[in-house]
Amino acid sequence: MHWTAILAVLTGAAALVAAADQPRPLMTTDEALSLPQPAADRRCSYGPDELNFGELRVPDGAGPFPVVIVIHGGCWLAAYDLGYISSLAAELTRSGFATWSIEYRRVGDPGGGWPGTFADVARAADALRDLAQEHALDLDRVLALGHSAGGHLALWLGARPALDPTDELRGADPLRLRGVVSLAGITDLGAFASPDGCGSAVPGLLGGDPADHADRLARTSPIAMPSSGIPEILVLGQRDPIVPRSQADRYIAEKSESRPRLVEIAGAGHFELIDPTHSSWTAIHRSVVTVLGADLDSDGR
Repeated sequence: MHWTAILAVLTGAAALVAAADQPRPLMTTDEALSLPQPAADRRCSYGPDELNFGELRVPDGAGPFPVVIVIHGGCWLAAYDLGYISSLAAELTRSGFATWSIEYRRVGDPGGGWPGTFADVARAADALRDLAQEHALDLDRVLALGHSAGGHLALWLGARPALDPTDELRGADPLRLRGVVSLAGITDLGAFASPDGCGSAVPGLLGGDPADHADRLARTSPIAMPSSGIPEILVLGQRDPIVPRSQADRYIAEKSESRPRLVEIAGAGHFELIDPTHSSWTAIHRSVVTVLGADLDSDGR
């Protein structure tokens, strides 16, 4: 073979190796919002506001079924609703879990932010008691799963019963969860707050600069709240450009007595975690099964 031909082959082989070494492009916000949005079995109201509703999906069969409260993210902002997480909720139901995907007032909605967002999430969780009267739901096996800002709210919901009994955010009889699975969740609101990006929504969520509201941080930022005392699994993408790994690391160090677990998905970014066709689904499904102690026919893909 002529040396120029050999050089061409070697150059081509080197190009293939270089291409293989390049990380795959991360899922964008637009791609996440374009995921399929399968319809729920029913939409149920849990309060008086038009945004006080949830989408209930119940598997076929007699039940009672373990329940996953699904909490969408979107920087706590009114611009993002529960639609983008519908594929994940539907896949959880397909694998044997009832799912209660909740909507809530967000920053920019009338009554959203402080304290309406937290009041809505609390009320939506407690509404499962009413839903269980008509549907085959196992209230002894309820888990909160949230993504990004929803991951923050899932951790908050798990720790809510540990708040002071006189705290209006706690309520008189908060639903106690079996555990929490937080997908790229924000654990430390004070550290996450920033002038730009998703962190710029934190003052709206808290009703002011976090530095001026230590009392509110203590009631709403998971790292500052009393430990939940229930299993917590923090799932994050190794290449997440929105929520840094430090959020999970600091939380695990602070809550070492309750031993939160970290599951890091190699090669994943922020939004891959809500795509049930992505390889991260296997780890997420396993996390839910582990926390709920579910004995299901499907082992996930």
